[in-house]
Amino acid sequence: MIPIYNPATGDTVGQVPVGGRVAVNAAVITAEEAFPPWSAKTPRERGKFLAAGAALVRARAGELATNLTREQGKPHVEAVDEIRGFAHVLEYYAGLSSTVHGEAVSLGAVGDCLIYPRPLGVCAAIIPWNMPALLMAWKAAPSLLAGNTMVLKPSATAPLTCLALARALEEAGLPPGVLTLLTGTGEEAGEALVAHPGIRRVSFTGSTATGLRVQALAAGRPVRLTMELGGSDPMVVCADADIPRAVEGAVRGRFYNCGQTCTAVKRLYVEEAVAVQFTALLQERVAKIPVGNGLSPDVAMGPLHTAAGRDAVAALVNDAVADGARVLTGGEAMHGPEYDNGHFYAPTLITRVPPRSPLLTTEVFGPVLPIVPVPNLDAAIHAANQSPYALGASIWTKDLQSVRKFFQEIHAGVVWVNRHLTLPPEVPFGGTGMSGYGRENGLHALRDYMEEKTLILGW
Repeated sequence: MIPIYNPATGDTVGQVPVGGRVAVNAAVITAEEAFPPWSAKTPRERGKFLAAGAALVRARAGELATNLTREQGKPHVEAVDEIRGFAHVLEYYAGLSSTVHGEAVSLGAVGDCLIYPRPLGVCAAIIPWNMPALLMAWKAAPSLLAGNTMVLKPSATAPLTCLALARALEEAGLPPGVLTLLTGTGEEAGEALVAHPGIRRVSFTGSTATGLRVQALAAGRPVRLTMELGGSDPMVVCADADIPRAVEGAVRGRFYNCGQTCTAVKRLYVEEAVAVQFTALLQERVAKIPVGNGLSPDVAMGPLHTAAGRDAVAALVNDAVADGARVLTGGEAMHGPEYDNGHFYAPTLITRVPPRSPLLTTEVFGPVLPIVPVPNLDAAIHAANQSPYALGASIWTKDLQSVRKFFQEIHAGVVWVNRHLTLPPEVPFGGTGMSGYGRENGLHALRDYMEEKTLILGW
């Protein structure tokens, strides 16, 4: 069994089985057996199951959120938002059920053509620990609406909420085997699932290094892949920006979920004309972020998910300081009776970071934000584009021409203006470069879980 620990206290909060090849094969067989009756249902019928599941999850949001905080570490208010987000995604796809239909094309003298969308079969999903409920919905909802069955492997360190959500869906009427959860490590369960010949599509969210491994395992057979990998999102603050609003955007964009979000603000470029003012306001705001156990009232930032993650963040900051960087606030693990058993690291702002520092070139998964003054927008775009990652980016300005220029020239799959992180289920989401390929959410994701079958009628 795999023990599950509370990142804030070190307490054991549960355990799950260690799945391997035998468990993977059994899960795929179960999904294959469930596929014919599930795919035979109409899209409207399948949508009703999603809507019923969403309603039950909303009714249990508080309980589910508490469990999520205990195993993942995020503040309870963020956990509640994520559980509601799970329900919102299911409701969105249930609402799309009437749009899943074929189309007719007249071929003139040749005849007529009917194009039918068909499900793929058994699909697989592998999700990380940072946003387990939301990412589960992103992958399961469009797949199930399209008529597929799915085997989903949650993280080995945060699987409990996903298991509870799957049970809730079955209680709401989802037939057994339509959504099967498989617990275990990536090396055992994850690799066996990706390599299984019965899988028609794999949707993966995780690190770039692991994603490349998934891609290699899937090579050699016709399996569709969606790879939502790492990010090092830049936030650019122009001289004409609403500074207080941009400060709040930087705080939420970076320190939400303790900075452990692929689309978090990870690099901050501020035009020199407002850099001093902006930095002073941001430093004052960040120094006041209440940190602690996510179940405690008024806590705005919890611990990092693992000790290894905390130590990796500390090493990056220490290396940058050794290279001449300057810590404005934070910059160390937190100590005291309420912190010593958890993986806490202080919200950190750092300046004078060398351009080739890993703080600016890699994905930093933690509450550290480097601030880089730049002379103008051209310099900001050039600096931001030096990263191999291209997931998200934001610009804070009132000037439409600056927005146009930034959108055209920045390397990113998603660009925000005067906001960051917001990702409604209607919006296709994904990156390019080392941030992966394919899109989650919206009609784009739904269509990618189907294939067309064409009928040509000659009269």
